[in-house]
Amino acid sequence: MSNLKETTQGLMEIDGALGCAIVDFTTGMLLASEGSGVDLELAAAGNSEVVKAKMKTMKSLGIEGGIEDILITLENQLHIIRPSTSNEGLFIYLVLDRKTSNLALARRKTADLEKSLQRV
Repeated sequence: MSNLKETTQGLMEIDGALGCAIVDFTTGMLLASEGSGVDLELAAAGNSEVVKAKMKTMKSLGIEGGIEDILITLENQLHIIRPSTSNEGLFIYLVLDRKTSNLALARRKTADLEKSLQRV
């Protein structure tokens, strides 16, 4: 199990990583972050609303199961939002440079780090 700081450090080792955060989506609060590329505190609050809206929509549609990840593609960046399965109410947020990252590898590494995440 890794703590929040170890998880963010691991995320920043992903090729093309610009910034990352661990967020409590129930409050929108940023628990840990590294890097730059976007205002991570503002992104934490805004992406908390994205996660809550998707969960509400899934419930309304009767879709069972959880969200593996949410991918937002921008012209120059990729944003991965991965809710934690082991820490209810948390998600990992990762911002990647679209030109220098490998999305498949980044998603896999994010999933691996999420599994070992330990809330402190």
